[in-house]
Amino acid sequence: MHEPSPQQPLTRAVLREARASLALGWPLVLTNIAQVALIATDLIFVGRLGKNELAATAMAASLYQAVMLFSMGIVSASMLLMARTLGRDPHAVDDIRRTVTQGLWSAGLISVPAWALLWHCDSIFVLLGQDPDLAARSTGFMHALQWGLLPYLGYIVLRSFLAAMQRPLWTMLVAAVAAAFNALAGWCLIYGHLGFPALGLTGAGLATSGAMVVLFLGLVVVVGLDRRFRGYRLFQGLWRPDLKRLAEIWRLGLPIGMAQAFETSIFYASAMMMGLLGATALAAHAIVAQIGGATFMAAIGLSQAASVRVGRAHGAADPAAARLAGWTAYGLTVAYMLIVAAVMLVTPKTLIGVFIDTEAPLNRDVVLLASTLLICAALFQLGDGIQVACLGMLRGLHDTSVPMLLTAIGYWGIGMPLGATLAFVWGFGGVGIWLGLASGLSAVAVLTTWRWARLSARLGT
Repeated sequence: MHEPSPQQPLTRAVLREARASLALGWPLVLTNIAQVALIATDLIFVGRLGKNELAATAMAASLYQAVMLFSMGIVSASMLLMARTLGRDPHAVDDIRRTVTQGLWSAGLISVPAWALLWHCDSIFVLLGQDPDLAARSTGFMHALQWGLLPYLGYIVLRSFLAAMQRPLWTMLVAAVAAAFNALAGWCLIYGHLGFPALGLTGAGLATSGAMVVLFLGLVVVVGLDRRFRGYRLFQGLWRPDLKRLAEIWRLGLPIGMAQAFETSIFYASAMMMGLLGATALAAHAIVAQIGGATFMAAIGLSQAASVRVGRAHGAADPAAARLAGWTAYGLTVAYMLIVAAVMLVTPKTLIGVFIDTEAPLNRDVVLLASTLLICAALFQLGDGIQVACLGMLRGLHDTSVPMLLTAIGYWGIGMPLGATLAFVWGFGGVGIWLGLASGLSAVAVLTTWRWARLSARLGT
């Protein structure tokens, strides 16, 4: 009689976990893609207005995204708290409500100083040595876009609730509606179609800000009407601050926000350095960064799924399930990023053509540089995917402070100095900046993999 291989139970467990992770992850992936499509759509539409308009919008978008992702990191801690709570007690209604309401309070507390900072973006750009004309152009986009931050952060809190509940389909559907709204509104307000005024960059900002309102209101309707969520009465007691829960969110979320700030700020600093090389370099950088950002959204979705799966297993005091959830997400992310890298290497012109007319003579320099930068982007796909997967896995264990330090070392201790040296000392220009990015992301991937392997091995001991 044939005896089953000892590997078969493990293989079945991995396959079950992979199915569960993908069932949770794919709606989050599509949600993230729809969200990144908001800014990407702005760049696509604005790119038709000219190289300078694209460069100015990219400059503003880089600063906005840095602020937004830092803010998201803080409020997204609500997902980690809810995942662990639900792993421990699936019926902890009051505790879940406390986390949601204080997550919304956190969104409001973050938005006020963020608005003040973003309003003065032109002064910031000039202080950083950017072209004053591009800095002035960027304000029209930013002053319209920035007001969408508060509703967007509110959306992130409600999305975190649905993810922790392992019910992410509604977030995907709402994000798709918002992306469609943004595309239609942008087409009308940027170019002046359907009787609307042609507002150019300001129209792009208004369209995206409006789409963020759609995101938030859409999920407010969902959690209010869906019978599976009505019992949580998520907005009951919203006006009463709970300082203990608020402190928990910030204690866990601030290191997440800082880690995301380290990553996004290195890309922002890279955009600023590209700006020093001229509008052509900045436009090429914007195109490749958006391509990389769009593909990276899938890795983030898998990372978010890992946070929930690891967090629920850890809350249920099941260390074996937590380890399995983490390493399965790791493997899925590696496989995906290898495919992405291959696509970037094989079809660079097709990808660039989404953002700019690759046949126009005036765009030749941008296309050539973007094609070269896309090769650099392909090189760091694996490292980028691994580091975000590991960060998600570690967050499921509520380990956020040490990973924050590891990201600081990789991005700013290795990536930025190396990129600046290659670009401005050794004369590699924009390619040197992107090689520095690749090195920094790879360093973080190695460090966070070590951290996860060490902590996960000690679970339950």
